Amino acid sequence: MKRLFCRLIFIMKKEIKSWMSRTQLLLGDEQLHKLINANVLVVGLGGVGAIAAEMIARSGVGKMTIVDADTVEETNRNRQLPALISSDGKLKTGILAERLLDINPDLDLTIISKYFRDDLTHEVLDNGNFDYTIDCIDTLSPKVFFIKACIDRKIPIVSSMGAGSKVDPTQVQVADISESYNCHLARYVRKYLHKLGIENGLKVVFSPEQPSKEFQIRLMDARNKKSAVGTISYMPAVFGCVVASVAIQELYKKQTFTIIV
Repeated sequence: MKRLFCRLIFIMKKEIKSWMSRTQLLLGDEQLHKLINANVLVVGLGGVGAIAAEMIARSGVGKMTIVDADTVEETNRNRQLPALISSDGKLKTGILAERLLDINPDLDLTIISKYFRDDLTHEVLDNGNFDYTIDCIDTLSPKVFFIKACIDRKIPIVSSMGAGSKVDPTQVQVADISESYNCHLARYVRKYLHKLGIENGLKVVFSPEQPSKEFQIRLMDARNKKSAVGTISYMPAVFGCVVASVAIQELYKKQTFTIIV
């Protein structure tokens, strides 16, 4: 006879603040409490990640960790949320932290202004007790390392593929990594995950729109990046919203026996 295992979770009945009333109207109290009690990790705060982090905060998620070591550069201004003339040279984590806490002062926010790789990845994942992780890293090696570490620990993760060289937001899709195509970043992520014995089971956001190589610019002196691709203002934001939507929906739709106390 098969044994049935059910997950029982206790949700603290925290006050639903008035600014959450529209979300409460849409989802109801129980679903919103799942978000309020959720703990989410967002790694990479560029064009995709910063938008994703803000959407997570605006959904009512009560605990977040944001990770990025980069500072704002002038060339970020065409697409990245933290990028303003007044923020040039400032840490993206600091700018975004101030913004997120201005949205939700009750947010339990942890800031990590370091490159997310190797021992730091293991340390954060082993001690964070995360309900969901969001990968918006655009450098291949730490991206694959992070994905593998989450899969090994059975921590839910959604990963953003490349928003560069794309202009049509209607083509953005959510799929398993094995079903992604026409995406340079996804191709390399698949390749390296295959070497690690992972062929599927990773949810990704990607666009199958055929990219144009002529809009790629080679960088000779960039740290951690070999090249840059052309981008338009709205595409990283679209990716960020879709990535956040995956995490938010999976968090409030959890099939659990819930006791609100």
